[in-house]
Amino acid sequence: MDRTGFLGELRRMARTSGAVGGMAARFAGSRLGLKPSAAGHAGDLTAALGGLKGPLMKAAQLLSTIPGALPDDYARELAQLQANAPPMGWSFVRRRMMAELGAGWEKNFRAFSREAVAAASLGQVHRAITADGRDVACKLQYPDMNSAVEADLRQFRVAIGLFQQFAPAVRQEDVVAELTSRLREELDYEREASHLRLYTLMLKDDEEISVPEPVETLTTRRLLTMDWVSGRGLQAVLDADPTQEERNAIARALFRAWYVPVYRYGVIHGDPHMGNFTIRDDFGLNLLDFGAIRVFPASFVKGIIELFTALTERDEDRAFHAYALWGFKGINRETAAILNEWAAFLYGPLMDDRERPIQNSDNPNEGRDLLSKVYEGIKRTGGVTPSREFVLVDRSAIGLGSVFLRLGARLNWHRMFQDIIAGFDETALAARQAAALAEARVPPPLNGL
Repeated sequence: MDRTGFLGELRRMARTSGAVGGMAARFAGSRLGLKPSAAGHAGDLTAALGGLKGPLMKAAQLLSTIPGALPDDYARELAQLQANAPPMGWSFVRRRMMAELGAGWEKNFRAFSREAVAAASLGQVHRAITADGRDVACKLQYPDMNSAVEADLRQFRVAIGLFQQFAPAVRQEDVVAELTSRLREELDYEREASHLRLYTLMLKDDEEISVPEPVETLTTRRLLTMDWVSGRGLQAVLDADPTQEERNAIARALFRAWYVPVYRYGVIHGDPHMGNFTIRDDFGLNLLDFGAIRVFPASFVKGIIELFTALTERDEDRAFHAYALWGFKGINRETAAILNEWAAFLYGPLMDDRERPIQNSDNPNEGRDLLSKVYEGIKRTGGVTPSREFVLVDRSAIGLGSVFLRLGARLNWHRMFQDIIAGFDETALAARQAAALAEARVPPPLNGL
């Protein structure tokens, strides 16, 4: 690491270590029977992380959907965080563009917006027109993000290690390894460009879903240039009071955009955040962000379908076997029965063969309440080690569910799911996956700590 990166990491660690220290104090106090203001501590952590440009925040958001991975008050606060740090100014942008494309970078564009049109956790987006007249979006990574991610990951592992000491029911080693790999992958925009190519291949038969094409000559590890796609944010669409049919069309496109890749190619988009897609004028979908992509072995996808079948048929033996296919460790029959309660909540709409909302209950905290109940059951039955693969599957299901709730969509989720998994064959999926990954030139995943 160069001196600039080292100093950047030191600054980053100084900003996050106080928040992590506060977590340690709270955990210790709770263990001793003290009752400090939980909401206050969680609010302080939220404020500390919300002012940063994202990596630690993103990891904490992902953990907030796993039963017992974080205390309830922290999970509740972190689930609300959004990436809203202020964008880089024009002087920074010019230097960053020069670093990526060279001193004459402006010659590649007829126009390039000085103001960012969007800011995310790792970078910001500028609209531009290339020298040959192509309307594009340029996603430019913030400075020193590699050192920021590494500093955040150090603090993240410390925080999780502290929590493990006081609440060891959900063992986090594989979960932390998964989040570490995925966050490091998100720093590589050339990898993300390959994900754009991959999703174009996987969703080529779905006309209601658009995937922008990357401009490879203007893409580097820290700059991603891709076609500009026009659309409105989901909130703007909801503010216009769409009809039920229009709401359903958006939800149907989202469902297929996420689950056709999963069940036909073993690929999942791990971040169904509302900022990662826009709505077309015909209520189709533009997918925009492809950093958090995970490729699964075909056997894992088979395990997902096995668990669905086991829950549908109330076959506890089959469900127990499905968790083994998922890669759960240290699981016994009693723990599996507890996990089935959470799985039944996630799979519930898929098992109900009728038109319905994604959640029958009017309780907005139903999922969070069940998470707490499941965690207590896991703790009582000896604990469990979730598999790495579980992390993004769980995150996607929760994230999509929240979007479907906001839409107020009413669909037959069961029939849409059955249409996607019809004729599932593990060997055929593996062959499709290998061919698509090769054609899209997707690099191997990062799997280490």
